[in-house]
Amino acid sequence: MTTFQTKVKIAIADDHTMFRRGIIKLLDTERYEFLFDVSNGEQLIKKFDVPGNITPDIVIMDLKMPVMNGYMAASWLRERYPDIKILVVSMIEKEETIFRMMKLGIKGYLSKEMEPDDLHEAIQTIMKGNFYYTDIITNKLLHSINNLNNIEVNGHDKHDVNIYWEQLNKGQKEFVRHACTDLTYDEIAQKMFVSPKTIDGYRDAVFGRFNVKNRVGLVLFAIKNGLVSV
Repeated sequence: MTTFQTKVKIAIADDHTMFRRGIIKLLDTERYEFLFDVSNGEQLIKKFDVPGNITPDIVIMDLKMPVMNGYMAASWLRERYPDIKILVVSMIEKEETIFRMMKLGIKGYLSKEMEPDDLHEAIQTIMKGNFYYTDIITNKLLHSINNLNNIEVNGHDKHDVNIYWEQLNKGQKEFVRHACTDLTYDEIAQKMFVSPKTIDGYRDAVFGRFNVKNRVGLVLFAIKNGLVSV
């Protein structure tokens, strides 16, 4: 028999009232205890300042919210409540977004076009200590970036990587360093004072040199081989 203690305590942060109501309706009251819902990150943080409030196990949040967005709220939670797990439900699927979520320790991602069963599966997966990023990114990749000392990337040894790195020109090396931040490609172009087309050229050259297929793969490769630190 399900008891209060075994229920997963959930809070929701999203600026669309109807979406919050919809998520609440999807929560099985036998398995989940809904605590509260808010419309932005600032309101979420204020909930933790109220004495006696129950701390959620999972916060389901969007990334795009007014006043304080999901990135800032996730950063705040990670610093002060690292045991709280975060499930992002959003429509953002860019590489920059994926890497930024990974750096913030966000455990899972669902598109707002999800099926109802996906929500339950994601919550249960996250509560078991695993990652849930649907088809956007695999559990293997996520675990790899959090266990960099226990993996091998692309079969290159350190000597090969050093040679490849030295073969990059100055602009390509700078691109790699910026690619390992949460800057978008357009923002990298502005920071380097070059055109987006030049950035595309750097990206293609670096991807080819290190045999990676996307930005997340590049970041993983660069961190693993000590080319950058994040």
